[in-house]
Amino acid sequence: MKTFPKQYRCLNKSSFSNKEYSIIPIRYEDRLNIMKWRNEQMYHLRQNKPLTIENQNQYFENIVLPLFVQEKPNQILFSFLKNNTLIGYGGLVHINWIDKSAEISFVMNTQLEKENFEKYWSIYLGLIEKVAFESLNFNSIFTYAYNLRPKLYPILTNNGFKLKEILKNKIKINGKPIDVVIHEKKILNIRKANKSDVNLIFDWINDQSVREASFNSEKIEYEKHLKWFNNKIEDKNFIFYIFEYNKIPFSLVRFEINNFDSTIGILIDKGFRGKGLGVEVLILACENYFNENNNDILAYIKKSNISSIKTFKRAGFKLFKETEVKNTPCFVYVLKKEIND
Repeated sequence: MKTFPKQYRCLNKSSFSNKEYSIIPIRYEDRLNIMKWRNEQMYHLRQNKPLTIENQNQYFENIVLPLFVQEKPNQILFSFLKNNTLIGYGGLVHINWIDKSAEISFVMNTQLEKENFEKYWSIYLGLIEKVAFESLNFNSIFTYAYNLRPKLYPILTNNGFKLKEILKNKIKINGKPIDVVIHEKKILNIRKANKSDVNLIFDWINDQSVREASFNSEKIEYEKHLKWFNNKIEDKNFIFYIFEYNKIPFSLVRFEINNFDSTIGILIDKGFRGKGLGVEVLILACENYFNENNNDILAYIKKSNISSIKTFKRAGFKLFKETEVKNTPCFVYVLKKEIND
């Protein structure tokens, strides 16, 4: 019997488990069960004719096997087990390594759907999230479902997915137009700050490294911070964005809007530094800013702050000029809104 490798090159683990349930790199010996289930469930799959044993063998040997050694495969497939017995399969497909996103694929044993549809979908989602968010550090995962299984959508919602888009009459099945429903879950969430964030932000801005990067390195007194924050949170020319990682607040990005440009500032909780999140935070914050504003964004960065300079450059900012702030030499980087014809 032909066997496949036990681990994908792109992953740091060979299996992901939750009690008696696990997903492991897809096994060659599971191919015929998978073929059977796919043929039974063609109605909701992007499959226009039944698979044959020859088809399946060729697919596994020519398409699936090479995935194990690729640094950035376009899909990563798993066998879904209960107490080491195959009950389904799926993975991350249509992977976008630049955006760090992927579509979720999942097919369970047809005979188990009636009694275990919600249970097994929920368990599988939890396991595939470990792959996407913990092992691969992806930003988002999504489902692309023909509007034929409405009981799937509450399961997705209960597991933190949000309805992203409905593609009306996207496909035809037996001559009938069918919508495609897309649900998405993001590891990074952005929201506007509110008054309850005052203490959180106070703790962040008084972190030693934050003060060292600031043009005012002195510790901020709470009463002074409270007065400043309450004024700014109501100021229409001041924007606070709070970023959450898996629902945990970890970053603040603020914009001060002037007549012809806006000044940006960013800080990241010390527990989340070194994870490469700064670039993603800046890109998302600026996208949200440009949805409502046209002013160029200026970043004033101390010349000695090499890590911040690299982060802003990777986020698309360009060197604009050199200047001084409070007698401290600094670079000014600029980001302009892209204008589409």
